[in-house]
Amino acid sequence: MAEAAEVAGGGDKYRSFIHGESERGTVWRYGAPPNYDVVNKLFEAERTQVWPEGSLEEKVQRLLKTWEMELVHKVRPEDQKTVNSGKYTTSTNGMKALSRAEVMAIGGYNNFLRTKLPPEHRIFDPDEETPDSAMATFLTAFPRGFAIEVLDVYSGPPRIAFKFRHWGYMEGPFKGHPPHGQRVEFVGVCIFHVDEEMKVEKSEYFYERGNFLASFLSPPDAASGSGSGSGCPVMQGN
Repeated sequence: MAEAAEVAGGGDKYRSFIHGESERGTVWRYGAPPNYDVVNKLFEAERTQVWPEGSLEEKVQRLLKTWEMELVHKVRPEDQKTVNSGKYTTSTNGMKALSRAEVMAIGGYNNFLRTKLPPEHRIFDPDEETPDSAMATFLTAFPRGFAIEVLDVYSGPPRIAFKFRHWGYMEGPFKGHPPHGQRVEFVGVCIFHVDEEMKVEKSEYFYERGNFLASFLSPPDAASGSGSGSGCPVMQGN
């Protein structure tokens, strides 16, 4: 998905290719480099793992955060240094893979939340959203950002398989639903297929979409625990 960021700011401890000489000619979607200071505070306060610098886990976490930043904020493929733009495809929960151009056209949130559910059962309908409207929806719901961490790395390159955790606090409304102030989170698995330069050629995400979205309708505790979601088959569908 995506960690929320403001535009402009200094360096970043957890992401590469935001500032420095290599980014002098970069075209930024919102006119300036993003600033992740707010979400970094949430990440540092609540992460469950502190990976040693230079470890495989730390490198994968940096790749994940930088890859997400570049796909969201860098307009031109030549500016995206963690993506093999000519080969890149991505899929979520086994759905049809999309190219880099297709993802850029619909936006990261809409790609991540694609579904086969009929429209009348969709809490969030990616087919009705633009990249900017989807981003605004989650920025509003998560004013402190939507943090992400790597929990475990199962295999190294060229096929990097890892478990991740994504979380934020619903302190703003979501699609007409009032904020409940509780943590909304999910755990998933991702596979990055990388080339010899560690550029991502293919990404495959797997997670429980319905349980995540159900957490916006009521506090996670009322939904049988954060991340466990609802027993409703509609909520559990893709």
